[in-house]
Amino acid sequence: MALEETFRRVKAASRELALIDDERKNKILVTVADAILTHQDQLLQANAKDLARMDPANPLYDRLQLTVKRLGDIASDMRQVALLPSPLGIRTKEKTLPNGLRLCRVSVPFGVIGMIYEARPNVSFDVFSLCFKSGNACVLKGGRDADESNKAIVALIHQVLRAEGVNTSVVELLPATHEATGEMLSAVGYIDLCIPRGGKKLIEFVRDTARVPVIETGAGVVNTYFDAEGDVTIGSAIINNAKTRRVSVCNALDCLLVHQSRLADLAQLCQPLIASHVVIHADEEAYEALQGQYPETLLRHATNESFGTEFMDYAMAIRTVPSIDAAITHINTYGSGHSESIITRDEQNARKFQAQVDAACVYVNAPTSFTDGAQFGLGAEIGISTQKLGPRGPMALEEITTYKWLIEGNGQVRK
Repeated sequence: MALEETFRRVKAASRELALIDDERKNKILVTVADAILTHQDQLLQANAKDLARMDPANPLYDRLQLTVKRLGDIASDMRQVALLPSPLGIRTKEKTLPNGLRLCRVSVPFGVIGMIYEARPNVSFDVFSLCFKSGNACVLKGGRDADESNKAIVALIHQVLRAEGVNTSVVELLPATHEATGEMLSAVGYIDLCIPRGGKKLIEFVRDTARVPVIETGAGVVNTYFDAEGDVTIGSAIINNAKTRRVSVCNALDCLLVHQSRLADLAQLCQPLIASHVVIHADEEAYEALQGQYPETLLRHATNESFGTEFMDYAMAIRTVPSIDAAITHINTYGSGHSESIITRDEQNARKFQAQVDAACVYVNAPTSFTDGAQFGLGAEIGISTQKLGPRGPMALEEITTYKWLIEGNGQVRK
């Protein structure tokens, strides 16, 4: 294994990290945040090299792009992580057995977290800050699209760590190759947990290939249901925000489900989307309701493939449903378990939707664009888990720790 020595260094560094107290970690995170701003020119220059290789029309271009504002936001998120309470050493259970043994269950780091992600250089900073704060070393495997950006980011972090006397192997960047991905997924004994963050194909490949534990994140086929009792003013704002705020992120809207009794309001619901030139793939009933009221050049007939698609672009599907039950069935059939929303004034329907929709995040009268660790008050996030075993939803500090049992005795022996 060509990268075995790298993995060995990271594993050793993770044990050193366990000896760094929270106050020192916080100071280092703030120093890295400051360095992001003082070195923003070199970060933007590296990012420009990556952007030059990508067509600006590519939906991933927005994910790839760093700006002065985005670097400022990244630095702010890192400072926020530094202010959060440590997730380590928390006693979640304590008891004394009849024989006098004292048991304590306490939160601890996983050890080494491997992160595989695509054209999102901000992830490099987010993963480092969360892993460092939670006592985890991390191995980063970014995509070719963001390789120059990721190299500059990790070099900057290493510069700060070196100045602070910390082993730089607490964070390592692997080559942007398929071979490196394969080695990470086979690094049994070195990688304690692997987290893929990207599109459906990447996540399925990691899940099907890995020999190390995996938490699935990222793939977001997101639906919003406009109920028979939905408010049009609220609905149009929610739909527009969920679809157009950032089309390339996993919480962006992919399919609008509309109750058939509200087809007369569909044009008003979709009106704000015109300004962003959103292409709509509508079923027959929705197409008829929009014809002549939505730009003909942006209106398409839906196909079977339109539903269950993560568009990651200025495009979405619309399906007409006869009931809330049909909407829930559609979501549980085509959704990815990420984020779903209902727009309704009917309290009973809202609670039914929350109870029966199978997703990590279920909204009532709010857009799915809020599915984000920072928005949830968790600081930065390492990903959105769509699975049920272990963490679910936005994963931050608490979700990337495990626990151990500490047992203290006084010479007791078992019969």
